[in-house]
Amino acid sequence: MNQKIGFLLLPALMLTFLHSASAQQQPGKVPRIGFLAISSASNSETALRHEAFRQGLRELGYVEGKNINVEYRYADGKLERLPEIAEELVRLKVDILVASNATAARAGKKSTATIPIIMAVSGDPTGGGLVASLARPGSNVTGLYQYSPELVGKRLELLKEVVPKVTRFVFLNSADGTAARSGFEDQGKAAAKALAVQFQLVEVKAPSPDLQGAFRVMAPLITFHRKRILELVEQNRIPAIHPDQEWANTGGLMSYGANLVDLYRRAAVYVDKILKGAKPAELPVEQPTKFELVINLKTAKQIGLTIPQSVLYQADKVIK
Repeated sequence: MNQKIGFLLLPALMLTFLHSASAQQQPGKVPRIGFLAISSASNSETALRHEAFRQGLRELGYVEGKNINVEYRYADGKLERLPEIAEELVRLKVDILVASNATAARAGKKSTATIPIIMAVSGDPTGGGLVASLARPGSNVTGLYQYSPELVGKRLELLKEVVPKVTRFVFLNSADGTAARSGFEDQGKAAAKALAVQFQLVEVKAPSPDLQGAFRVMAPLITFHRKRILELVEQNRIPAIHPDQEWANTGGLMSYGANLVDLYRRAAVYVDKILKGAKPAELPVEQPTKFELVINLKTAKQIGLTIPQSVLYQADKVIK
């Protein structure tokens, strides 16, 4: 009986979503969303994330070109272009600005204090000063974040299971966020103590990180230099685990972290809430809900490493 009731109510609920989506807009006005992305339009990862965002909009009853318009702007990996592009979107008088990450959100926040800004993905928004707190952002910025220092311990455990004889682990991190650095270091040291191994934090600074120097310290920003980091990891035959699956997809040995594509889909929920009248200052910044372990067996073979079955069984995706 319950299943039948739910099925009969579904069309009515869908009509309610469609009606509510435009309820807060002026009659005849189609809301315009600005999307500020650091990467290029041709980037396959960007295309995947943006499609997830569109999917999220469709699930809520929005169709691009009909009852919502999205203006996409790309910095093509050039951070210095972000302020200019953000200003352009502000001049277009977009109703909401969606930023691909915290860096893009900062550029947007410098350009406007009134247009709501949604972070599709962010590192540590409180440490970076974008929001006052996760529960109550207190400004025109809100959204989602992937900052999860507690995952460092899990990554360390997985890597230790893959290379049990290794006793020294190094964490390569950007030196541009004090709060993030402290959280990662504390979690890493605690996990290392429990596993009876050594833990060292090695930092690099943007915009010209000394990756060669970092790898000399290791025996061996970070995302923009992914290709070079992976090359150095492979050259030095260093078993490594990375923060999200895009690293493993492009040659990293392992990754464990938030599903970033899912975060982009969830960003559409913020768009919907704000168009319906919610204030970004009062919309809590949300954590990831999906975490994935991805293992690249091609890379394992290249560096002469065998992944234990106990680890393979835990994987959400195995690249062969």
